[in-house]
Amino acid sequence: MIQFPDTEPVIKHQLSLRSRYSETDKMGYVYYGRYLEYFEAARTEMIRALGISYSRLEDDGIMLPVIYAQVEYKSPVFYDEEMNVEVAVYKKPLVRLETFYRIMTPRLAEPHAYGQVNLCFTKSDTRKPCKAPDYFLELFNK
Repeated sequence: MIQFPDTEPVIKHQLSLRSRYSETDKMGYVYYGRYLEYFEAARTEMIRALGISYSRLEDDGIMLPVIYAQVEYKSPVFYDEEMNVEVAVYKKPLVRLETFYRIMTPRLAEPHAYGQVNLCFTKSDTRKPCKAPDYFLELFNK
């Protein structure tokens, strides 16, 4: 079971998406593997909303590979259903960026899925972990 921290997040972002036909299985449910893609979309937009893009990090020689991922499925999301993907960060990153997710729809009061994805700041030339760039860390002081 995914344990969200008991504190307030330092950053929270929401992304609205609609499930597409190609993302569903024969039962009309969003295929389980797609949830990680939704998490990635929300995380990418969260970073963009902070004023930095993933491509800027990559241009600066920083990569963010996933080192841990977990999804807890509660109820299916159906084809053509509007989703709200919420991503939260509860502690300022240093070398590791820990993100937590909830996927909601207007149809249900409870989340359809919970998730946690941890990423590691890595130098692209050596593939070794490194501290997040100062300009990224500064975004968490605002």
